Amino acid sequence: MNKSLLFAWILSIMATAGSLYFSEILHYVPCTFCWYQRILMYPLVILLGRAFYEQDLKIHRYILPLSILGMLVSGYHYCLQKIPALQQFEMCQSGVPCSVDYINWLGFITIPFLAFIAFTLITICMALLMSSNRKNETAA
Repeated sequence: MNKSLLFAWILSIMATAGSLYFSEILHYVPCTFCWYQRILMYPLVILLGRAFYEQDLKIHRYILPLSILGMLVSGYHYCLQKIPALQQFEMCQSGVPCSVDYINWLGFITIPFLAFIAFTLITICMALLMSSNRKNETAA
Protein backbone atom coordinates (compact mmCIF):
# COMPACT_ATOMS: atom_id res chain seq x y z
CA MET A 1 0.00 0.00 0.00
CA ASN A 2 1.44 3.33 -1.05
CA LYS A 3 0.79 6.07 1.52
CA SER A 4 1.39 8.95 -0.92
CA LEU A 5 -1.24 7.57 -3.25
CA LEU A 6 -3.72 7.06 -0.42
CA PHE A 7 -3.12 10.54 1.01
CA ALA A 8 -3.55 12.15 -2.42
CA TRP A 9 -6.80 10.26 -2.95
CA ILE A 10 -8.14 11.32 0.48
CA LEU A 11 -7.17 14.93 -0.25
CA SER A 12 -9.04 14.88 -3.55
CA ILE A 13 -12.13 13.44 -1.83
CA MET A 14 -11.99 16.12 0.87
CA ALA A 15 -11.53 18.94 -1.68
CA THR A 16 -14.41 17.67 -3.79
CA ALA A 17 -16.67 17.24 -0.76
CA GLY A 18 -15.71 20.72 0.46
CA SER A 19 -16.55 22.35 -2.86
CA LEU A 20 -19.89 20.54 -2.97
CA TYR A 21 -20.60 21.59 0.62
CA PHE A 22 -19.96 25.24 -0.18
CA SER A 23 -22.19 25.20 -3.26
CA GLU A 24 -24.94 22.72 -2.38
CA ILE A 25 -25.31 23.20 1.39
CA LEU A 26 -24.22 26.82 1.92
CA HIS A 27 -25.51 27.87 -1.54
CA TYR A 28 -22.36 29.76 -2.54
CA VAL A 29 -22.56 30.25 -6.30
CA PRO A 30 -19.24 29.22 -7.93
CA CYS A 31 -17.51 31.80 -10.13
CA THR A 32 -15.76 30.97 -13.41
CA PHE A 33 -12.42 30.18 -11.77
CA CYS A 34 -14.16 28.01 -9.17
CA TRP A 35 -15.58 25.95 -12.03
CA TYR A 36 -12.13 25.60 -13.60
CA GLN A 37 -10.76 24.35 -10.29
CA ARG A 38 -13.61 21.85 -9.98
CA ILE A 39 -12.97 20.62 -13.52
CA LEU A 40 -9.38 19.89 -12.50
CA MET A 41 -10.15 18.40 -9.05
CA TYR A 42 -13.19 16.17 -9.58
CA PRO A 43 -11.53 13.68 -11.96
CA LEU A 44 -8.71 13.22 -9.43
CA VAL A 45 -11.11 11.43 -7.09
CA ILE A 46 -11.81 8.75 -9.70
CA LEU A 47 -8.28 8.54 -11.12
CA LEU A 48 -6.57 8.38 -7.72
CA GLY A 49 -9.18 5.99 -6.33
CA ARG A 50 -8.70 3.58 -9.20
CA ALA A 51 -4.92 3.93 -8.98
CA PHE A 52 -4.99 3.19 -5.25
CA TYR A 53 -7.24 0.16 -5.75
CA GLU A 54 -4.98 -1.22 -8.49
CA GLN A 55 -1.76 0.09 -6.89
CA ASP A 56 -0.89 1.87 -10.14
CA LEU A 57 2.30 3.63 -9.07
CA LYS A 58 2.70 5.33 -12.45
CA ILE A 59 -0.49 7.40 -12.07
CA HIS A 60 1.64 10.49 -11.44
CA ARG A 61 1.95 10.82 -15.23
CA TYR A 62 -1.73 11.69 -15.44
CA ILE A 63 -2.23 13.44 -12.11
CA LEU A 64 0.70 15.87 -12.15
CA PRO A 65 -0.49 17.89 -15.17
CA LEU A 66 -3.94 18.30 -13.61
CA SER A 67 -2.67 19.15 -10.13
CA ILE A 68 -0.04 21.62 -11.36
CA LEU A 69 -2.58 23.35 -13.59
CA GLY A 70 -4.96 23.39 -10.61
CA MET A 71 -2.26 25.06 -8.51
CA LEU A 72 -1.83 27.75 -11.16
CA VAL A 73 -5.56 28.41 -11.55
CA SER A 74 -6.29 28.48 -7.81
CA GLY A 75 -3.16 30.55 -7.12
CA TYR A 76 -4.22 33.14 -9.70
CA HIS A 77 -7.77 33.09 -8.32
CA TYR A 78 -6.44 33.70 -4.80
CA CYS A 79 -4.33 36.59 -6.08
CA LEU A 80 -7.44 38.09 -7.70
CA GLN A 81 -9.09 38.07 -4.29
CA LYS A 82 -6.19 39.44 -2.29
CA ILE A 83 -4.40 41.86 -4.66
CA PRO A 84 -6.71 44.75 -5.56
CA ALA A 85 -4.61 45.81 -8.58
CA LEU A 86 -5.30 42.44 -10.25
CA GLN A 87 -9.06 42.86 -10.07
CA GLN A 88 -8.97 44.94 -13.25
CA PHE A 89 -7.94 41.74 -15.08
CA GLU A 90 -10.87 39.77 -13.67
CA MET A 91 -12.46 37.59 -16.34
CA CYS A 92 -15.77 36.97 -14.57
CA GLN A 93 -18.04 39.38 -16.42
CA SER A 94 -21.42 37.92 -15.50
CA GLY A 95 -22.65 36.17 -12.39
CA VAL A 96 -20.47 36.04 -9.29
CA PRO A 97 -17.26 38.10 -9.48
CA CYS A 98 -14.11 35.99 -9.13
CA SER A 99 -12.79 38.40 -6.51
CA VAL A 100 -15.65 37.81 -4.03
CA ASP A 101 -14.68 36.24 -0.68
CA TYR A 102 -17.42 33.91 0.55
CA ILE A 103 -15.17 32.94 3.43
CA ASN A 104 -12.18 34.79 4.82
CA TRP A 105 -10.98 32.83 7.82
CA LEU A 106 -8.09 34.39 9.77
CA GLY A 107 -7.88 37.11 7.11
CA PHE A 108 -6.25 34.90 4.46
CA ILE A 109 -8.01 31.53 4.14
CA THR A 110 -10.47 31.65 1.24
CA ILE A 111 -11.98 28.96 -0.95
CA PRO A 112 -9.30 29.37 -3.69
CA PHE A 113 -6.62 29.20 -0.97
CA LEU A 114 -8.06 25.88 0.23
CA ALA A 115 -8.05 24.60 -3.37
CA PHE A 116 -4.47 25.77 -3.81
CA ILE A 117 -3.39 23.88 -0.68
CA ALA A 118 -5.17 20.71 -1.87
CA PHE A 119 -3.63 20.88 -5.35
CA THR A 120 -0.20 21.58 -3.85
CA LEU A 121 -0.35 18.64 -1.44
CA ILE A 122 -1.54 16.32 -4.21
CA THR A 123 1.34 17.54 -6.39
CA ILE A 124 3.80 16.84 -3.56
CA CYS A 125 2.33 13.34 -3.09
CA MET A 126 2.71 12.62 -6.80
CA ALA A 127 6.28 13.95 -6.79
CA LEU A 128 7.08 11.62 -3.86
CA LEU A 129 5.45 8.74 -5.71
CA MET A 130 7.48 9.52 -8.83
CA SER A 131 10.68 9.73 -6.78
CA SER A 132 10.07 6.41 -5.05
CA ASN A 133 9.33 4.80 -8.44
CA ARG A 134 12.65 6.01 -9.80
CA LYS A 135 14.51 4.71 -6.74
CA ASN A 136 12.82 1.32 -7.10
CA GLU A 137 13.65 1.18 -10.82
CA THR A 138 17.32 1.99 -10.28
CA ALA A 139 17.59 -0.49 -7.40
CA ALA A 140 16.13 -3.29 -9.53
